[in-house]
Amino acid sequence: MTKLPRRAASKTAAAALTAIFALTFAASAFAQTAAPPAPSTIDPADTAWMIVATAFVLMMTVPGLALFYAGMVRKKNVLATMAQSLAAVAMISILWVVYGYSLVFTGDGAAIGTLERVMLSGMTMTGVNAAAKTIPEALFVLYQMTFGVITVALIAGSVADRMRFSSYMLFCAGWFTLVYVPLAHWVWGGGFLGQAGVLDFAGGLVVHLSAGTAGLVACLMMGSRRGYGSENLAPYDLSLAVIGTGLLWVGWFGFNGGSALQANSRAVMAIMSTHLAACAGALIWSALEWVTRRKPSVLGMVSGAVAGLGTITPASGFVSPGAGIVIGLVAGAVCFWACTSLKHRFKYDDTLDVFGIHGIGGLIGTLFVGVFASSAIGGVSGLLEGNPRQLLLQFYGVAVTLVWTAGVTFVLLKAIDLMVKIRVSRESEVEGLDITQHGEALQ
Repeated sequence: MTKLPRRAASKTAAAALTAIFALTFAASAFAQTAAPPAPSTIDPADTAWMIVATAFVLMMTVPGLALFYAGMVRKKNVLATMAQSLAAVAMISILWVVYGYSLVFTGDGAAIGTLERVMLSGMTMTGVNAAAKTIPEALFVLYQMTFGVITVALIAGSVADRMRFSSYMLFCAGWFTLVYVPLAHWVWGGGFLGQAGVLDFAGGLVVHLSAGTAGLVACLMMGSRRGYGSENLAPYDLSLAVIGTGLLWVGWFGFNGGSALQANSRAVMAIMSTHLAACAGALIWSALEWVTRRKPSVLGMVSGAVAGLGTITPASGFVSPGAGIVIGLVAGAVCFWACTSLKHRFKYDDTLDVFGIHGIGGLIGTLFVGVFASSAIGGVSGLLEGNPRQLLLQFYGVAVTLVWTAGVTFVLLKAIDLMVKIRVSRESEVEGLDITQHGEALQ
């Protein structure tokens, strides 16, 4: 082994020590200057509540809406009606993850979002969305997904008993993409309606008015059911509709209360207003039937409750419980008129009164935000607190929603009808959609 000269060895040792000290200093300096990870803003209580709220809203579609609708159609169409709700859950859930969430809730474009979160790319375990900073972004994605699901599913009630299942599937995908996604971005995702100051706490515009308007356009384009106005088209089993109403009613606590996006007093106030509006709607509808028909019906009671629920939706996080009662009473009365006098006057066959209950309810509920909004609850004042401008903004939101939804729905259905006839044949309608569309039927 060759030995280094003493001087060379000393230089080598000094160089080694210098390198060690340099690396140590650099590591120490990096440790001192590197920014520590940002503390998580995720709150366990908010997360737990929003998990429950998400489950509640999904329950509104299956089994809630599926049972509600199935109980009000004829026996030969029960399974086909349920299949539409199930199909909406499956279809819209996938489309929401692929591109819907990204286009609604990323970016700050006035018209549409970005493709930053396509297939949820870039989403992390601890990441949050700016709109909901105390819950995981994944939970926010799931919660908002359930809104898209039920909006599309609601429309099926207007065309029950006569729409091809294949046409319905195409319609679900097209309508979600061309109507729901842009509208949700305009109102909730930083688009031009939200920027202008239009208020919609949980979906008066985005969910109810859009679904009701689309339903009206669809039933007008498809025409009435065979035998409408001349045959007995009595519901199959109203007990199913009652059970469905109960599931919808409870689920609505997650729908409206969850829209606070936190476990806080605003969520509680929204739930209280929601419940009271449903009660008021059921009572006034029954009272009107008692006066006009001498007998209050179970169908009327559940219809009034759902009318109250739909109408309070945009206002629930902005108004007091007392205002919730007033809104529910007006909802029951106006929706009763829409489902009886208005419907019979213009002779359109909106099978399950999606326009009369959800469309009209969403419209007047959105306007009521501009009247009853309380700064102590939602931070914004309405007409009664000296802010008439808010009511004008609500009219603006209603007008945009009506025009966009009606126009796009009409064009979309025309296009689908050119590819696949949207209505079943006369023979299929007479035999029933359970057999002709799905090859099965209730015994």
